[in-house]
Amino acid sequence: MKAGVYIAKKKNGDIYYRSNITKNGRHISLGSFATEAEAHSAYCEAVSIFENADITLLNLKSYLKALSYDKAITLINFRDNRIYIKTPIYLGTGFFTYYLEGVGELKFDNDDLFYYSSHRILVHDGHLYVNDYGMQYGILARYGIKNFAVCGRDYTFANGDEMDFRHQNIIVINKYHGVRLESWHGIPVHAARIHLNGEYLIGRFSTDSEAAVAYNKAVDAATDCGIQKNFIQNYVLEYTPKEYANVYTAITLPEKYLNYLRSL
Repeated sequence: MKAGVYIAKKKNGDIYYRSNITKNGRHISLGSFATEAEAHSAYCEAVSIFENADITLLNLKSYLKALSYDKAITLINFRDNRIYIKTPIYLGTGFFTYYLEGVGELKFDNDDLFYYSSHRILVHDGHLYVNDYGMQYGILARYGIKNFAVCGRDYTFANGDEMDFRHQNIIVINKYHGVRLESWHGIPVHAARIHLNGEYLIGRFSTDSEAAVAYNKAVDAATDCGIQKNFIQNYVLEYTPKEYANVYTAITLPEKYLNYLRSL
């Protein structure tokens, strides 16, 4: 067999070829291939990456024919930083870059390195997510941003770069379902609204936590009236159970909303 190539068999007996390289005492799998020639080409490209410092992140793709882009990123990071990471991460100073083909370069804080070195980022219809314990989780969930959140309304990027996921760059505006920060007579308020055959304003509040409780109370009232809908209840961390109960009791649902529920 050619250098770096090993023959293997599938469960049904079909033959395929694996490519591997050993560098600095590390045995690295380069992938599986249909032919010996492809597997050897991947090996040769890996050798070139380690031996040719002129191959960089900027011109990497022009050197690749058999080796996957993801694997090539891991090799360049291993070459430059002496740390092997199985996901396509390149370490910087104080942050790291995750190279997601077809999407671009995602920046993260080093605090997230352990997580993303063991969780591969995937994309579907522009939605970035990871598989964790058999479930799909959007990467924005790590910042307390819900799946229903809208960029520019519920959260924003401080420097305008939507590929920069460093914590200081993400500003969460609306973290609760049914709650939005808006201006009312020039005063910033948190408005709670619920959509039931039209949108109903439940109230305007000085804090988002109080508005979240108001939304929850509106949901409870709708459920008590027999409305069957997959409502998303807010889990309000700012209150103890007793404080939550006091806020909940003090909130009065608007008459317009109650009249609608009575008419059902």
